[in-house]
Amino acid sequence: MMALRNMRNTIARHMPLLYDLHAIARTLRRRSRHRHHCPCCGQQTYFRLFGVPPRLDALCSNCQSLERHRQLALLLERNPDLHVGKTVLHVAPEPVIRTLLRATASDYVEGDLSAAHRSATRIDVENIRFPPASFDLVVCNHVLEHVDDRRAIAEIHRVLEPGGTALFMFPIVEGWSQTYEDEAIVAPRDRQRHFGQEDHVRIYGADVRERLTSVGFALEEFTATEPDVGRYGLLRGEKIFVCRKPA
Repeated sequence: MMALRNMRNTIARHMPLLYDLHAIARTLRRRSRHRHHCPCCGQQTYFRLFGVPPRLDALCSNCQSLERHRQLALLLERNPDLHVGKTVLHVAPEPVIRTLLRATASDYVEGDLSAAHRSATRIDVENIRFPPASFDLVVCNHVLEHVDDRRAIAEIHRVLEPGGTALFMFPIVEGWSQTYEDEAIVAPRDRQRHFGQEDHVRIYGADVRERLTSVGFALEEFTATEPDVGRYGLLRGEKIFVCRKPA
């Protein structure tokens, strides 16, 4: 065992590329040999590696949904009152979730700052151009880490009907009591190193709950736990923050 450890350390020092390739091969050997159920497309299929570093069982090979999409689809499936027959604003819409919401909402608006999709409305989440109380549901998935989040949260609260709901997901480190952000970090390479992606401006800590409730939201959390994690290929402990505007 000691000899094997010494050989591994030698390879890591003198042949780092070979060591990295060996680590990738070990990851591939650990991928699942069984099918998962995808709540986005309804298929029983194999899930593939995705991301840097690669995550096991992340990408549905049929509809290309990721873990966060499947978790959101589960929440919507189990809570049809959130979206069936409702007015919905979907910020930075993901194709697989767009398909689900379009089929059930009475009025569906997909909004994006770039509005690259031909059916999308150009929307700045920090300054939403709709009047107060316009929507029953706002879905804002992995957006807040890119923008002035305090303004965005306040705007989403403003455009919700009393009794309406906002669904948020974002990167969070629950072990951190405080959100990590620094306005001086602006270079893409530095943001990649500090925040995990070149266009992110923060990584949330546990105090994000205070940001969400400070505008008046009542907060619930939908957490990925077993047996859902194993069946649907979710990230253990990942959360959807369910924010309700008091009626």
